[in-house]
Amino acid sequence: MAPAPRPEDLVVMGRVAAPYAVNGWLKIQPFTETVDSLLDYPEWRIGKNGQWRTCRLLEGKVHGQTLLVALEGIGDRNIAETVQGFEIAVARADLPPPAEDEYYWDQLTGLEVVNLQGEALGHVVGVLETGAHEVLKIQGELDSKPVERLIPFVGALVKTVDLAARRIVVDWGLDY
Repeated sequence: MAPAPRPEDLVVMGRVAAPYAVNGWLKIQPFTETVDSLLDYPEWRIGKNGQWRTCRLLEGKVHGQTLLVALEGIGDRNIAETVQGFEIAVARADLPPPAEDEYYWDQLTGLEVVNLQGEALGHVVGVLETGAHEVLKIQGELDSKPVERLIPFVGALVKTVDLAARRIVVDWGLDY
């Protein structure tokens, strides 16, 4: 039996929204830039709470803003119901490398965010898609109180992203 994948070896790219029909098909909410991107990967990991199992993609199609898929080992509605809410991940090694100055969202999560003056704003806890651009969701403190900041992930504000140093430098004030 293959060893369980480490969390850093997987990239969550969607979740099981619901069972679909009676033959074990699943409705998937993708977290990808284009709805059909997940269909490019023949092998998925499905799981939650760090418990993953490998499933081969048998068939899939776009259904509005979701996917309808048949996965190996999920052959009826009863089994499909047991995986509702599970995450869908693919192996990081299977992903194409991002273009220069592009990042996978999970690479940004956990990075420290500081402003041009070197003041700590907090850490990235998520990335939001707004349609126009992504927005970094930052958890930090101001006057010893928790504060959430939303900083647009655009070149005018984000000056550097240093994955090795786990730091993002932004043109943003403490009191914005």
